[in-house]
Amino acid sequence: MVLAGKIFRLSEPLSLDQIFQKLEGFRVEEEESNTNLMLVTEIRDLRAEGDSISGRINKDEVITVKQREELKPILRTLSATFAIRRIHDQMFLIILEKKRRANELANDMSRILFMKPGSIVEARIKPETMEKYYESSFEDARIIFFDQVDIPNIEKMALYGSALADTDIYHDYLKHGRLWYIVVQSKTKGFIVGLTRNCVVTVFSQANESDLIQYAYDEVVPLTLE
Repeated sequence: MVLAGKIFRLSEPLSLDQIFQKLEGFRVEEEESNTNLMLVTEIRDLRAEGDSISGRINKDEVITVKQREELKPILRTLSATFAIRRIHDQMFLIILEKKRRANELANDMSRILFMKPGSIVEARIKPETMEKYYESSFEDARIIFFDQVDIPNIEKMALYGSALADTDIYHDYLKHGRLWYIVVQSKTKGFIVGLTRNCVVTVFSQANESDLIQYAYDEVVPLTLE
């Protein structure tokens, strides 16, 4: 089973105590105008431990299903694990969902914590830091995607293989683009993981949510601080 998550950072100062107080018991109900169904957004299973807070954010949405040749709206609840941790006086949030869902839930978390969207933003890795991290994992590299390509009419370039460090084409590609996405083996966990510069993390090996969260904070977050 593939696990995915995305790392964000809080751009405005809040202490862990303040974050916990704002999240604890949070529940909002809102009627959907077209269907009159009641949509609930809530925080569940909230825990504080050391320099971190974890829990689940549940959010209802309306989907349409076909029942006996008729389209009917029903409620579906999206539930995602999250973890917030303080590292070097900065607060980082990881939401265990694919990119689009994680972005949507990060905006919801921003509204809960700051009463507005945009105060929780993407964590990002500098291109040169991404290259250094990749090159330290040369022997375990599987896939590379490049963006910011300066060759006309080419937006992205890719390399696949198990010995990419030994190829001249890798160094040639670096002259024309920057590393955007890599698939390598985690140094601390040993599983195969994909990583983008805007901190979308995908684990392709057998792992659980705790493994992904620990990898994110042990290996990825430090890259955003360089």
